[in-house]
Amino acid sequence: MGLMDFIKKQFIDILQWTEDGDGTLAWRFPMQDFEIQYGASLTVRESQMAVFVNEGKVADVFGPGMYKLTTQTLPVLTYLKNWDKLFESPFKSDVYFFSTRQQVDQRWGTTQPVTIRDKDFGAVRLRAFGNYAYRVADPKRFHTEISGTRERYTVAELDGQLRGMMLQHISDAVAQSGIPFLDLAANQVAFAKALLEATAPSFEALGLKLESVTLQNVSLPEELQKILDQKIGMGMIGQNMGQFMQYQTAQAIPKLAEGVGQGGGGVAGDAMGLGAGLALGQTLAQQLQAGMAGSAASAATPAAAAQPQPVSQGADEVLLLLEKLGDLKAKGILTDEEFAAKKAELLKKLS
Repeated sequence: MGLMDFIKKQFIDILQWTEDGDGTLAWRFPMQDFEIQYGASLTVRESQMAVFVNEGKVADVFGPGMYKLTTQTLPVLTYLKNWDKLFESPFKSDVYFFSTRQQVDQRWGTTQPVTIRDKDFGAVRLRAFGNYAYRVADPKRFHTEISGTRERYTVAELDGQLRGMMLQHISDAVAQSGIPFLDLAANQVAFAKALLEATAPSFEALGLKLESVTLQNVSLPEELQKILDQKIGMGMIGQNMGQFMQYQTAQAIPKLAEGVGQGGGGVAGDAMGLGAGLALGQTLAQQLQAGMAGSAASAATPAAAAQPQPVSQGADEVLLLLEKLGDLKAKGILTDEEFAAKKAELLKKLS
């Protein structure tokens, strides 16, 4: 190989970058011991941008297209190097290519519950996760703030920073959306939009554009979810404590009967059975008192006293209660003594 052939290899006449699909955001064209030939060809493909940097200062920025590098196409570099219009010598410059395509399916999620303010519950600790997509929108700013003089800067290296920015703005997103926690699951699109709007300025400050945000799931920690379920249950019964106790008792009876049928359950089982029996006894007593009160009111009216129907109705209610008590005794929930005492009490009210 001759001397002239060797010298020619020190000059670059084509600058281009073919992305290799490894998530590279910024790539520096190898320039060591090379100079760019005046009039060289620069090819910037769709979804790319190129930046010329002279002695640490960002000079000219190129979007997609093919360019012939002259003093006309490199006005900033020409000014920085003090070239005149007749300059035609090779020159040194750092050239960086940036990928501007969307980086999709980036994951964000809460590693620990995040405390937010909620107009229904005051403060709620929630978990959430989803996806987001972004792109390099301002390569000059991205080079200055993030990638710098690195030979290559990848999506993976930026992931932790961006994920933290997403989580940082969750509380702001909930506040801006005005959506109560109970409605977040049904308004995931609105919440995701609010999160995008809250986080986008932080991305922009790095030369990035946050293109989209999705919310896939939002939930409470398990202990808070149990409390929420109880609150929802109370709301469904209209916050009527009497009805709630009846519902709880009705739910407990089959489980208690099953436990008794399987041979007891120790002291705890006896205590639960007694508690359920007392709760049911209170419920039955309330029903009986309501029936007796109706009978007493009817007896106070002479015209009503002449009619035997209210007394007959009270007796029917007592008999119905006795049947229910008999069922509880048969299932082992009430002892013989408890049944006998309640039976005597009810029959006494009929005398």
